[in-house]
Amino acid sequence: MNKKVDSIKTVVMAVGLLASVAQAGVPLNGLQGSGGFVFNPLAYTVGSEANTDSIVGKPQVAAWFANFGDSSINWYAASAAISVAKVAEFSYGYGLIDMEPDPANTHNLGAKLCLIEENLDGTPWVPALAVGGVFMMTDADTDYDDSGVNAYVVATKTIKQTPVPFLVSAGLLYSDEIAYGIMGHNEADSVFFGNIAVMPVENITVGVEYKQGVDAGDDTAQVTDSDCIGGQVAWTYDANWTFVGAYADTGSTKKGATDFGFGDSLMVSAQYTF
Repeated sequence: MNKKVDSIKTVVMAVGLLASVAQAGVPLNGLQGSGGFVFNPLAYTVGSEANTDSIVGKPQVAAWFANFGDSSINWYAASAAISVAKVAEFSYGYGLIDMEPDPANTHNLGAKLCLIEENLDGTPWVPALAVGGVFMMTDADTDYDDSGVNAYVVATKTIKQTPVPFLVSAGLLYSDEIAYGIMGHNEADSVFFGNIAVMPVENITVGVEYKQGVDAGDDTAQVTDSDCIGGQVAWTYDANWTFVGAYADTGSTKKGATDFGFGDSLMVSAQYTF
């Protein structure tokens, strides 16, 4: 009898452990820390499901390296994000941008709140809906403000009824950033962003990404970022590790402040979910 009880306890403990294991993969920690893809947030929170005895999920950390060959810039980034009750996300991202004449450091504090759960009340067509914001700081030598705020609303849906599951996401961003906040902040603008991704096999995600350039100009200066178009491949190695390779075209470096970009970039990332 005692052996049966012990066996039942062992099974229950194993189920409990399985219920709280990490869930690596998408959403990734983006280049600036928020849960999504490289540049754009998703309406999902990062990391594992909340623990059985706590509403706080396990953290997800990431390291990025991005080389912008056209502008001789190397962008090193590290971030951590955590979810609470699967409806809120908090993140911090640090960036070291190695550029001429002087390098710059960036700090990004993010928060996200999921307003509508995906497939609410068993309806398979309902997307997840979230709002969020990022407080951004830079120490770059710039004529503009060294801090600003991004605010966004985003809807995301993963469709599993097709032969190959795919994800679609779209949102609106209200931002005053110049060159992703690296070169400072000025007047705010509303822009569109979106992602499409497919999962050809269970542990591979292949996606494309678009972010409209922010027009941060005012009466005294014209400052407009180029649109950003990119793609990424994420390989979920196991329940903890995800590795990412990405490419982005952030626009020409030769068009000046009215259509500003850092050029093409190749990026790699390693991400760990506890």
